[in-house]
Amino acid sequence: MTAAGDGPWLDDAAGRLVRPFTVSNGRTRPTIALDLMSQVMATGAGAFGYLGPEHAQALDLCRAPVSVAEIAAHLRLPAAVAKVLLADLVDCGALTAKPPAFHHHPTDRSLLEAVLDGLRRQL
Repeated sequence: MTAAGDGPWLDDAAGRLVRPFTVSNGRTRPTIALDLMSQVMATGAGAFGYLGPEHAQALDLCRAPVSVAEIAAHLRLPAAVAKVLLADLVDCGALTAKPPAFHHHPTDRSLLEAVLDGLRRQL
Protein backbone atom coordinates (compact mmCIF):
# COMPACT_ATOMS: atom_id res chain seq x y z
CA MET A 1 0.00 0.00 0.00
CA THR A 2 1.38 3.43 -0.85
CA ALA A 3 1.68 6.18 1.69
CA ALA A 4 -0.57 9.15 1.15
CA GLY A 5 1.01 11.69 -1.17
CA ASP A 6 4.06 9.57 -1.94
CA GLY A 7 2.83 8.15 -5.23
CA PRO A 8 3.51 4.67 -6.55
CA TRP A 9 7.24 4.69 -5.70
CA LEU A 10 6.94 4.32 -1.90
CA ASP A 11 5.27 1.61 0.13
CA ASP A 12 4.43 1.88 3.84
CA ALA A 13 5.90 -1.52 4.69
CA ALA A 14 8.58 -2.00 2.05
CA GLY A 15 9.85 1.57 1.65
CA ARG A 16 11.16 2.71 -1.73
CA LEU A 17 10.05 0.35 -4.48
CA VAL A 18 12.49 1.71 -7.07
CA ARG A 19 16.24 1.74 -6.40
CA PRO A 20 17.69 5.27 -6.31
CA PHE A 21 20.09 4.64 -9.19
CA THR A 22 17.16 3.81 -11.47
CA VAL A 23 15.65 7.23 -10.74
CA SER A 24 18.70 8.86 -12.31
CA ASN A 25 19.02 6.25 -15.08
CA GLY A 26 22.22 4.95 -13.50
CA ARG A 27 23.93 8.35 -13.60
CA THR A 28 25.95 9.25 -10.54
CA ARG A 29 27.34 12.65 -11.50
CA PRO A 30 25.32 15.79 -12.16
CA THR A 31 26.12 17.85 -15.25
CA ILE A 32 26.64 20.98 -13.11
CA ALA A 33 28.38 21.51 -9.78
CA LEU A 34 25.86 21.51 -6.95
CA ASP A 35 26.73 21.78 -3.28
CA LEU A 36 24.39 20.42 -0.61
CA MET A 37 23.72 24.01 0.42
CA SER A 38 23.25 25.31 -3.14
CA GLN A 39 19.92 27.05 -3.56
CA VAL A 40 17.62 25.99 -6.38
CA MET A 41 14.41 27.66 -7.51
CA ALA A 42 11.87 27.09 -10.25
CA THR A 43 12.08 29.52 -13.16
CA GLY A 44 8.47 29.10 -14.22
CA ALA A 45 9.57 27.76 -17.60
CA GLY A 46 8.23 24.38 -18.63
CA ALA A 47 10.61 21.45 -18.50
CA PHE A 48 11.41 20.06 -21.95
CA GLY A 49 11.64 16.35 -22.66
CA TYR A 50 10.55 13.43 -20.54
CA LEU A 51 10.88 13.89 -16.83
CA GLY A 52 10.21 11.16 -14.32
CA PRO A 53 7.93 11.53 -11.31
CA GLU A 54 10.86 12.49 -9.07
CA HIS A 55 11.75 15.34 -11.43
CA ALA A 56 8.19 16.64 -11.15
CA GLN A 57 8.24 16.28 -7.35
CA ALA A 58 11.57 18.13 -7.12
CA LEU A 59 10.30 20.91 -9.35
CA ASP A 60 7.17 21.25 -7.23
CA LEU A 61 9.34 21.65 -4.10
CA CYS A 62 11.31 24.48 -5.70
CA ARG A 63 8.62 27.17 -5.85
CA ALA A 64 10.72 29.16 -3.37
CA PRO A 65 14.51 28.94 -2.98
CA VAL A 66 15.44 25.68 -1.29
CA SER A 67 18.70 23.84 -0.67
CA VAL A 68 19.77 20.70 -2.48
CA ALA A 69 19.94 18.91 0.89
CA GLU A 70 16.30 19.76 1.63
CA ILE A 71 15.17 18.47 -1.75
CA ALA A 72 17.04 15.19 -1.19
CA ALA A 73 15.41 14.81 2.23
CA HIS A 74 11.89 15.53 0.95
CA LEU A 75 12.33 13.09 -1.95
CA ARG A 76 13.91 10.48 0.35
CA LEU A 77 16.78 10.08 -2.08
CA PRO A 78 20.55 10.06 -1.61
CA ALA A 79 22.03 13.50 -2.18
CA ALA A 80 24.00 12.27 -5.22
CA VAL A 81 20.78 11.16 -6.94
CA ALA A 82 18.97 14.38 -6.03
CA LYS A 83 21.84 16.39 -7.50
CA VAL A 84 21.50 14.51 -10.80
CA LEU A 85 17.75 15.18 -10.92
CA LEU A 86 18.19 18.85 -10.06
CA ALA A 87 20.96 19.23 -12.65
CA ASP A 88 18.58 17.77 -15.26
CA LEU A 89 16.04 20.45 -14.34
CA VAL A 90 18.67 23.21 -14.52
CA ASP A 91 19.84 21.91 -17.90
CA CYS A 92 16.32 22.12 -19.35
CA GLY A 93 15.74 25.61 -17.95
CA ALA A 94 13.13 24.69 -15.33
CA LEU A 95 15.38 25.56 -12.37
CA THR A 96 18.08 28.05 -11.51
CA ALA A 97 20.86 27.21 -9.08
CA LYS A 98 23.21 29.41 -7.14
CA PRO A 99 25.96 28.58 -4.68
CA PRO A 100 25.31 29.19 -0.99
CA ALA A 101 26.05 32.68 0.29
CA PHE A 102 28.23 32.68 3.37
CA HIS A 103 28.11 35.70 5.61
CA HIS A 104 31.23 34.42 7.31
CA HIS A 105 33.99 31.99 6.56
CA PRO A 106 32.41 28.51 5.98
CA THR A 107 35.10 26.84 8.11
CA ASP A 108 34.62 29.18 11.08
CA ARG A 109 35.62 27.18 14.16
CA SER A 110 32.66 28.35 16.27
CA LEU A 111 30.23 27.33 13.51
CA LEU A 112 31.81 23.89 13.15
CA GLU A 113 31.74 23.39 16.94
CA ALA A 114 28.06 24.35 17.05
CA VAL A 115 27.29 21.83 14.31
CA LEU A 116 29.26 19.14 16.15
CA ASP A 117 27.43 19.89 19.41
CA GLY A 118 24.08 19.62 17.62
CA LEU A 119 25.05 16.28 16.08
CA ARG A 120 26.17 14.92 19.45
CA ARG A 121 22.83 15.89 20.99
CA GLN A 122 21.04 13.89 18.28
CA LEU A 123 22.96 10.71 19.09
